Amino acid sequence: MEFILVTPQAQPHIALIQLNRPKELNALNLQLMGELRDALKELDENEEIRAIIITGNARAFAAGADIKQMAGKTAIDMLNIDQFSTWDQIRKTKKPIIAAVSGFALGGGCELAMTCDMIVASETAMFGQPEIKIGVMPGAGGTQRLTKAIGKAKAMEMVLTGKFMTADEAEKHGLINRVVPVELYLEEAFKLAADVAQMSPVAAKLAKEAVNRSFETNLDEGLYFERKNFYLCFASEDQTEGMNAFVEKRKPEFKGR
Repeated sequence: MEFILVTPQAQPHIALIQLNRPKELNALNLQLMGELRDALKELDENEEIRAIIITGNARAFAAGADIKQMAGKTAIDMLNIDQFSTWDQIRKTKKPIIAAVSGFALGGGCELAMTCDMIVASETAMFGQPEIKIGVMPGAGGTQRLTKAIGKAKAMEMVLTGKFMTADEAEKHGLINRVVPVELYLEEAFKLAADVAQMSPVAAKLAKEAVNRSFETNLDEGLYFERKNFYLCFASEDQTEGMNAFVEKRKPEFKGR
């Protein structure tokens, strides 16, 4: 891996992926995204991992896509490169992913953070979709996930003007989970990941899938899907252990089976 750093057991059951192009403010070139896709696939298959954190550095989570790789390309070039197929595979990661964001999360960086399941931000974090300023528009979910997170009016303003949103504004509008001092944002992400990691991995995967489905279907179909996944939990050893532990007034020991 050239552009990311992966620590599979940064803490028990928690993997850490750090975007590592500091001179380019972690701009998301094709190679970095391919490495991220491959790392997430490997961690998703690792039974010891129950939660994943993606971060950058204090200055930037990711300041956007690598414009140098796209400048001069034609529509057919972009169609053949098909860079967003990598994003589709990242989105299919089954385990919970937390974005730990500090500094710039712009363009593709904002879209990557929104692809994660939860976002912890430092007070210096800035979110935005400034693609309009270079004659294009968001292409990796910025018009879709941002609208679902903060509503049409605010999303339209950000997408059509390129204005940034501060961490406090992002929390207020429901884009992120919480804001903490810059020296604590990664620590806070680990705390959240630890809370997730102590739960049943089977139930966590099914619950994540059900929450995501709520954005992709109508209420009746979503409720049907939720019910199906609820019943599926009862095929797991974790469900038996969890309910027995509750009855016996002890802490459950989930095995992910």
